[in-house]
Amino acid sequence: MIGNKYGTHRVLEPKGVLPQPALKLNNDMDVLYDNEILVNVSMLNIDAASFTQIKNEVGSDGEKVANKIMEIVNERGKMHNPVTGSGGMLIGKIAKIGKALENKVNVKVGDEIATLVSLSLTPLKIEKIKKVHLDTDQVEVEAKAIIFESGVYAKLPSDMDRKLALAVLDVAGAPAQTARLVNPGDTVVIIGAAGKSGILCSYVAKKYAGATGKIVALVHSQKKAKHLEKIGITNVVEVDATDAVKVEEAVSKFTNGKMADVTINVVNVPNTEMASILATKEYGTVYFFSMATSFTKAALGAEGVGKDVNMIIGNGYMTGHAEIALETVRESKEIQEIFQSLYVN
Repeated sequence: MIGNKYGTHRVLEPKGVLPQPALKLNNDMDVLYDNEILVNVSMLNIDAASFTQIKNEVGSDGEKVANKIMEIVNERGKMHNPVTGSGGMLIGKIAKIGKALENKVNVKVGDEIATLVSLSLTPLKIEKIKKVHLDTDQVEVEAKAIIFESGVYAKLPSDMDRKLALAVLDVAGAPAQTARLVNPGDTVVIIGAAGKSGILCSYVAKKYAGATGKIVALVHSQKKAKHLEKIGITNVVEVDATDAVKVEEAVSKFTNGKMADVTINVVNVPNTEMASILATKEYGTVYFFSMATSFTKAALGAEGVGKDVNMIIGNGYMTGHAEIALETVRESKEIQEIFQSLYVN
């Protein structure tokens, strides 16, 4: 019994679409297609934009957040936030490998893995939510999930705490893409720099921009700026990223009016598109990693202010991104300590 490699055989509504944009998936875990992998799930890492939206809707209450997550999964057969359109990722152990994949995959039953595809396209059935970690977007569960033939995943590293690895792999695309975009001497603006993806991107940007480059980190609160200072980021600005004009003024001040060669947006709230665009010089690059981004607002907004910038959708996948993100943490004791305090202790 072979299903479509992209998982369209699991789509219930509407027919003819891929699993991510689908409104409802078949999450029957008693039926495993020969080109699927069954996972016993222990932890969900909800996408930051999605988790923030849920907390804003129901309040910062673990039980209410858990109920909302169960409501979404029961309705959709996957963790696909109907407001943000995003999901997150998971960790768990391989429970069963379909016959058609047994000799094609680099995992075996019992291996602990992290999925590197969104929960918004992953069939998921939650039996129990054990605990919601409100500060880290992580949710301990008893659940099962399906990985399609085209799915991407990584074995959890043996030299790293699983919660730490989960936090890093959740945003693996961001530091990897930053390494690709930043060149020596660049001025780089990181919007939302105090979060986990922001810290990783700031570190990588500093590394690749080199001694002649400049990193400007924009944060919502100076309380978290201490993490950035630990990794050598000294240009830290507290500013509301939804106020595009104030962001433009702040970046102009730190760059003597030259603005950013590369702007990286990793915030978890909406309406920061224009701040990213105005922070960037003509012909510069804006990388929207945030799933709170409205690409309509970005495209029409840039047009409206007459700004010629290259805008890149934050593809969470890049060849080798998991290894790049994990290696970034391994090479920086400071990031290890920061993430250990935030996601493990």
